[in-house]
Amino acid sequence: MMESTPTRSALLQARDERQVMGEGFRFLDEKRLLLAAEMARQFERYQQERELWLQQHQEALNALQQGIARHGLHGLQLLPTPAAPGALQSEQRRFFGVILQEILQSAPPTTAATHSLPSPEARFCQQSLQQLLATSTLLAARSGNLHRLLAEYKRTERRARALEDLLLPELDELIHEMELSLEELEQEEAVRVRLGRSA
Repeated sequence: MMESTPTRSALLQARDERQVMGEGFRFLDEKRLLLAAEMARQFERYQQERELWLQQHQEALNALQQGIARHGLHGLQLLPTPAAPGALQSEQRRFFGVILQEILQSAPPTTAATHSLPSPEARFCQQSLQQLLATSTLLAARSGNLHRLLAEYKRTERRARALEDLLLPELDELIHEMELSLEELEQEEAVRVRLGRSA
């Protein structure tokens, strides 16, 4: 509701504000769509990488069972520690301010310990676990991307909803009331002018 007599300048200012707010809403609406599309792309890649992880997880379980069958649990624990994974190569990019992490490649691990392993089962166990760890790194980066994108989407959604459901309707109502009030004032002024001429 208006608290004072409307003026033409106040009406023009309200219309300008409405235009700016409308442009802001259109930007947020477009941003929502682009964020949703990027989330869909990231989720599709996550599903592919998770399928690979599940296969490698099963292979690692099989390798572990074979290693235990050959060396026993205690014997397998006494074998040399698997080589640590190599340094990760990654790159970051920004998508509407959201940092997206891409793991480009994991450098090959040191294989010195592999040659000292006493059996094919032990070597298979080590290689399977190393592959699983590398894919787990990909999954972790992808999951982080999805969480950050979702958080930004929710923030954008809240802002767009506030504009669409609250601020824009209130401003439209204010502009409508100002236009009606100014129209009434102009009609009253026209009546006064006519009465003044006829007097």
